[in-house]
Amino acid sequence: MNYSFKTLWNAMFLAIGPVWFLLVWMIWSSGQLTTAHDRILYFALIIPGFILIYFSGFLIQKRHAKKIQGMHS
Repeated sequence: MNYSFKTLWNAMFLAIGPVWFLLVWMIWSSGQLTTAHDRILYFALIIPGFILIYFSGFLIQKRHAKKIQGMHS
C-alpha cells in the first residue's frame, strides 16, 4: 500500500461525504419529518453519527497498530 491509513480514510470520506449528504437531503425533503421535533432528532442523530464514524476509523487503526506491534515484539 502506497498511502497511509489517514490519507485513504480521508479520501474515502471525501468520496462518501457527498453521497451521505445527498441521502440526508433526500430524507429531509421527502416529507417524512413532519414536526420540528422530528427534524431536531434527525439532525441530532445524523451529524454526530457521521462524526463518530469518521473518528472511529482512527480508533480502529490505532488498535490495529498496537496489535501488530505486539505481534512483532
